[in-house]
Amino acid sequence: MYIDVVPNRNSPPAILLRTSYREDGKVKKKTLANLSQWPEELVEGLGKLLKGAVAVAPEDLFTIESSPAHGHVQAVLATIKKLRLDSMISSKPCRQRNLALAMISQQILHPGSKLQSVRLWPVTTLAEELQVSDADEDDLYAAMDWLYDRQARIENKLAGQHLGEGAHALYDITSSYYEGHTCPLIQFGYNRDAKKGKKIIVYGMLTNAGGCPVAVDVYPGNTQDPLTVADQAHKLRHRFGLQQVVLVGDRGMLTQTQIDHLKDYGGIGWITALGYPALRNLAGQGHLQLSLFDQSNIAEITCADYPQERLVACYNPLMAQKRHKQRQALLEATEADLGNIAGQVARRKRKQLSGEEIGVKVGRVLNKYKMGKHFELTIGDGVLAYRRNEAAIAREADLDGIYVIRTSEPKERLSSQDVVRGYKNLSQVEQLFRSLKGVEILVRPIRHREEQRVRAHIFICMLAWYVEWHMRKALAPLLFDDQELDKDRQLRDPVAPAWPSASAEKKKRTLKTPEGLPVQSFKTLLAHLGTRTRNRCRFHSAHFKGQSIVHQLTELTPIQKKAYELLNIRTQ
Repeated sequence: MYIDVVPNRNSPPAILLRTSYREDGKVKKKTLANLSQWPEELVEGLGKLLKGAVAVAPEDLFTIESSPAHGHVQAVLATIKKLRLDSMISSKPCRQRNLALAMISQQILHPGSKLQSVRLWPVTTLAEELQVSDADEDDLYAAMDWLYDRQARIENKLAGQHLGEGAHALYDITSSYYEGHTCPLIQFGYNRDAKKGKKIIVYGMLTNAGGCPVAVDVYPGNTQDPLTVADQAHKLRHRFGLQQVVLVGDRGMLTQTQIDHLKDYGGIGWITALGYPALRNLAGQGHLQLSLFDQSNIAEITCADYPQERLVACYNPLMAQKRHKQRQALLEATEADLGNIAGQVARRKRKQLSGEEIGVKVGRVLNKYKMGKHFELTIGDGVLAYRRNEAAIAREADLDGIYVIRTSEPKERLSSQDVVRGYKNLSQVEQLFRSLKGVEILVRPIRHREEQRVRAHIFICMLAWYVEWHMRKALAPLLFDDQELDKDRQLRDPVAPAWPSASAEKKKRTLKTPEGLPVQSFKTLLAHLGTRTRNRCRFHSAHFKGQSIVHQLTELTPIQKKAYELLNIRTQ
């Protein structure tokens, strides 16, 4: 018997099961069955049987023992290898280094507790790749202590790669709430997570001008932002050995006291911004007025109150409109709440509200909307009168859309436009914090109880973002990220509103890359890479001679192939 494929003019060919025989010296054919409606794989299998092959069901031939996710692990570990982060952690391979790399990678792939990490070892190939499959949570805690002891040396190496003489070092600080009571770092302070009643820890991040993290420090929760600046100056000068560097911090960080302290170092310049009281003083002295911006949205001014400094004034009309609308909404909300209190006061005829009671209620409203400076109040027993302070409102409105950047850097080293660009680069540190505390790295909840472990946890999160930062840069063509942003920052007007590039707008509009692939977030791309599994197959000895266990990777999808290409990962 055999399978015969018979052409059928313009129709699909007929697939027939036939046998042949001789009759009167001639070869004749006999059709036994028409297989034209059979699936192709069944026809192919029957053909092999007719040629003498042995039919074996796949489950009788081999068993797939496990299929751990591998693609995203391969991407993260390949990036770590390319960055030589493993060598920065320890020049010689060792188990502690592998455990540290596993925790850093896990913080990108599946952030969670150390117990959760070891429970997830079988789910991915991470532990197998780093040869730490036998590790438990106690081993990870010991590796955290080992890594923390090496933090200063690792940061020195990172600074050597990403900070050079004359570089801009961005510095900002944030806080995270803490679940627990035993760590000495936790204190009540300014809770940026808006978790009332929760104690916090504070940590400051130092990055290069592009937002690539270089170092991190952890402080008690009641530490004020400016008090952390001295540590950064000491680190830049003495640990990193930089003789000329520009520290960029926001107006709440680089106060006049801290600027005076930086001057003592010599060679450490700075860029920051003036607060509203300082702007008001400049305007009162006639140094700051809208006529400065008749020809340009940026102008340098001088003031005797800021000797040996450059003041770069900027005006953004869109920011002015936004601020005007916001102030009007806050004023109206404040008046509405004050009106409610005035109504309560008027209704209390038999037992009047005391002035103190009224003051408490009014104070809550003013504290809620921060509009107390724009109202004139009269409070007494059974009395509440209020009206807008139009003069104060007008004075503030005159400064809408105006901000002033101050710097120690001379024009020879930094133009006015670059001064503004340098300050606005702080937004990249803010993006770092959003990623750390958002849906990616997940610095919180902080589950550790010992001070050293908390510090080590924050350091691991910083190193995880260091890896992810570089992965994002490489994978930008597949992500919603604007891959032209770094170039545009150097060329566009630093004061005017920033707009996405045409390529980024097209990606968001079509949800496709130029190659037609679906655009991804970093999280969904990692999940897609994770669908590439490494299957452990055990062949049954009755049907297979030789090696009984084989590891087989699933085929790359187009998205995975493109991601591997961008990360320069060999697929063979």
